[in-house]
Amino acid sequence: MGHLLEVKDLEVKFALWFGTLTAIDGISFTLDRKEKLGLVGESGAGKSVTGFAIINLLSKPGYISKGDILFEGQEVTTLSDEALRDLRGKRISMIFQDPMMTLNPVLTIGTQMIETLQAHENISTSEARDLAVEKLRRVYMPSPEKRLGQYPHEFSGGMRQRIVVAIALLANPSLIIADEPTTALDVTIQAGIMDLLTELCETEDMGLILITHDLAVVSQVTERIVVMYAGKIVETGLTDVIINHPGHPYTQGLLKSIPGGFQPGARLNQIPGMMPTLTHIPPGCAFHPRCGLSRSVCERETPALLRTGERDQMIACHILGRG
Repeated sequence: MGHLLEVKDLEVKFALWFGTLTAIDGISFTLDRKEKLGLVGESGAGKSVTGFAIINLLSKPGYISKGDILFEGQEVTTLSDEALRDLRGKRISMIFQDPMMTLNPVLTIGTQMIETLQAHENISTSEARDLAVEKLRRVYMPSPEKRLGQYPHEFSGGMRQRIVVAIALLANPSLIIADEPTTALDVTIQAGIMDLLTELCETEDMGLILITHDLAVVSQVTERIVVMYAGKIVETGLTDVIINHPGHPYTQGLLKSIPGGFQPGARLNQIPGMMPTLTHIPPGCAFHPRCGLSRSVCERETPALLRTGERDQMIACHILGRG
């Protein structure tokens, strides 16, 4: 049996008036059923663009310029608009950072869930209502029948995000892409949402792609990590391997900058500089201006993503990736 999702040599460009910019530069990865994959990196790394490309929902001027996206064996990049509408929300669901981007403030939760179901399934309103209640119960929403008549503003942020997860589950998708789903929530509620998504992968046979800048969250939830920088994958491998043996200087910097890992009162580590903009991606290894290990080869040549060591880890680094 093949992978649930296979991304091969994906390239995404933005056609702007002054020229074409490359946002995603030839990335490849796979995801199996029930597997939880973390896409990690700072803002501007290309994580969210990757998520939107998977469901072919890039807004103009963005477009997929090269590569393949195979979902359940079907090529996504060439699907018709009608087939894409069937794919999105039904077989692949996406959860966003701010639940109010997903929820309509002037419609009750029940109306939104019933409309979503009837857009994908040929079912009666009462059947849709029953399913909506079942999915709210699935995300541990207290008194779900009563909740259907309420509006989004009547819920806390954590409750709203649970409702969004319930909506994502309505059509029993095979894959959920969660884009920074807990950033706006406090830490205890974050943990609850993450536990919920982890549990759903097991019980519903779903794959999960978790897009985040937060390596602490990824280390607790995912089985594999893809670290992105300036539109490329710089490191990928099993989560516990990368957390305990980070191979790329960028991954090492991300891990060192997690608060709480060092002496109380000590200064936080930070990676100097900023993620480059698409208009000024440095030649060679894009990370070299911020890297303490940089050599002249790093400025000239782009490092290939190569398997290194015995840990089934892949690293794109001239200095550390050749062990």
